[in-house]
Amino acid sequence: MPQLTPRLTELADAHGVATEFWDWQGRRVEVSVETVLAVLTALGVEAEGEGDVERALAAVDERPWTRVLPPVVVTVEGTRPEVPVHMTEGGSFEARVVLEDGTVTELGALDDERESREVGGRTVARVHLDLGTDLPLGWHTVEVREGDAVRRMPLVVTPPVLALPESLAGPGAQSWGLMTQLYAMRSTESWGIGDLADLGDAGAWAAGMGADFVLVNPLHAAEPVPPLEPSPYLPTSRRFVNPLYIRVEDVPEVGYLSAAERQLVEWHSDDAKRYLSLDFIERDAVWMAKEAALRMIFRQRRSLRRSRAFNAFVEREGQGLVDYATWCALCQFHGTWWRQWPAGLQDPRGAAVEAFREKHADEVEFHCWLQWILDDQLAKVQRDLIDTGMSIGLISDLAVGVHPDGADAWGLGDALARGVTVGAPADQYNQLGQDWSQPPWRPDQLADLGYTPYRDMVRAALRDSGGLRVDHVIGLFRLWWIPQGRKPFEGTYVRYDHEAMVGILLLEAHRAGAVVIGEDLGTVEPWVRDYLRERGVMGTSILWFERDWEGDGGLLDPEEWRELCLATVTTHDLPPTAGYLEGVHVELRHRLGLLERGLEEEKSEDEQSREEVLADLRQRGLLRPGAGVPDQVEALHAFLTRTPAKLVGVSVSDLAGDKRVINQPGTDEEYPNWRVPLAGPDGSAVMLEELFTWRSARRLARTVTEGG
Repeated sequence: MPQLTPRLTELADAHGVATEFWDWQGRRVEVSVETVLAVLTALGVEAEGEGDVERALAAVDERPWTRVLPPVVVTVEGTRPEVPVHMTEGGSFEARVVLEDGTVTELGALDDERESREVGGRTVARVHLDLGTDLPLGWHTVEVREGDAVRRMPLVVTPPVLALPESLAGPGAQSWGLMTQLYAMRSTESWGIGDLADLGDAGAWAAGMGADFVLVNPLHAAEPVPPLEPSPYLPTSRRFVNPLYIRVEDVPEVGYLSAAERQLVEWHSDDAKRYLSLDFIERDAVWMAKEAALRMIFRQRRSLRRSRAFNAFVEREGQGLVDYATWCALCQFHGTWWRQWPAGLQDPRGAAVEAFREKHADEVEFHCWLQWILDDQLAKVQRDLIDTGMSIGLISDLAVGVHPDGADAWGLGDALARGVTVGAPADQYNQLGQDWSQPPWRPDQLADLGYTPYRDMVRAALRDSGGLRVDHVIGLFRLWWIPQGRKPFEGTYVRYDHEAMVGILLLEAHRAGAVVIGEDLGTVEPWVRDYLRERGVMGTSILWFERDWEGDGGLLDPEEWRELCLATVTTHDLPPTAGYLEGVHVELRHRLGLLERGLEEEKSEDEQSREEVLADLRQRGLLRPGAGVPDQVEALHAFLTRTPAKLVGVSVSDLAGDKRVINQPGTDEEYPNWRVPLAGPDGSAVMLEELFTWRSARRLARTVTEGG
């Protein structure tokens, strides 16, 4: 086993693998050689012996010279992109750039000076193309012809900064909106789980109260057969949407059902609605009822207009949709653990998969159809929100990764790393670190693929949205990779080309006219927040954690908060505000054995921290002495309106006075994470129709509309 030698360190650095890092306490930590080697292996680099290391370093040095063009170049509008061309010394070439709109411009070399070196027994020369500084935004193509051979390279021109929408651009401009876990936010018409019609209704109510957006949990696709993963942050695919959120009655083809078929749909609806009375969300049972109804509707005839729209959707989504739908169909026959399928079916490009797809074309089409219905219903939600007066509308949430046995892990192949998972290093809340069990993007493969899978994912998330929240946005800069079989704290960081990742995100958001919010909590290199702010990406600020960490650790005055952020009182990893004020999170962690100190010590420190905030509210005249929890909740939100934050978020759970924890980090089956329906202060389930009539909900909405 080699040591962490200078040459191995150099090799790791060349592939973006950290051999040391600074932990949350500011201490330097050296990464073990075993971890470095395992991560390099996941990147396709062999480095077990000194000879392997030297060969790998030589390959790093020579690789650019073996390619006529780089795999991709991502640049910023108004700058001159650096595009090197490598060819045999003494040879000639022709080059041009084909813009996205089809415009063609011939290219010359930037200068007459040429570098050259011996590579593989021949002399290779390097020149740089002159593309100027006036390229428009977009996805363009550079073509180089040398003899009869033509090489092509994607050239992506991104905006230097993502401009704010007009409604937020002015000094002091601020908008507020709802934040919701859609599955938990149900109405009497819901099939046991919140759906897209409920999302539209909640948004319409909020718009009437002055709101400009609705931020929803990730709507990414889950498994097509039970058991369905309850966490919206562990999806099977980040590009496609969970059919659980379809409102069945809103599918136009319901109108073609016979009376008997319509009765069957109503029976399935009645079955699903029985689960509204249960204490927890029953995804599996709800999906079985909803799927049966949707299959019946799928078999109905479609009008010519609808048929053409469906065909256009399938053509637009291309191979990615076909792969996803094929995976869903395969799951119907072989289960969701694709690594346990017959060997031929584990390769999405193999002959066995193609034969299966032809044999089960109707099943594949059904899953394509579900995505079309979702696309249609999501688009309607966004149109309706804008029509009701919202300036932003729907803000989607992009999870940090996918399930290791899901559709993306199967269909994207080498774009995702094998033998490692994503997580987080140890911090003050998780002393052993976290393992999220998700395979990370391979940065080298993303570049070789021209960032197409990443672009398609981002583009899909933004298609029917006015904004995008990026969970763990720090993952666009570096991710914590954990080799399989090792503890979460035994991982290391792997760097990504953040200029490319952020640039493509901004390009797609610019084209969608959307805002971007980065969840930048946790361990973050200080320069990263500055970089995101300079590029126009909003941060996330949670009231309880906004302190002067570079000074005395005291509370920040409202005017000292950052402007470019989404400001909230709570988040899905904390209890709703009423519950937090009563310390339910401490009691819960005690019951689950998650406390590192005694219960009384934890309660005392937690109460002291909360009281410091409440005392500050009283001193500012936002809270009267002796006020109860509902008034405290209002005062906390009123405080947010005094900050310069461009966006203020109000949880639907806070509108309802809910107290139950949505997700308890560090647990799996020990607590019903992501399965708790919306409830009132007494713990009883609350339907949307009821919530809309509550004076307390309207009062909290008026608080953020009118300001503190």
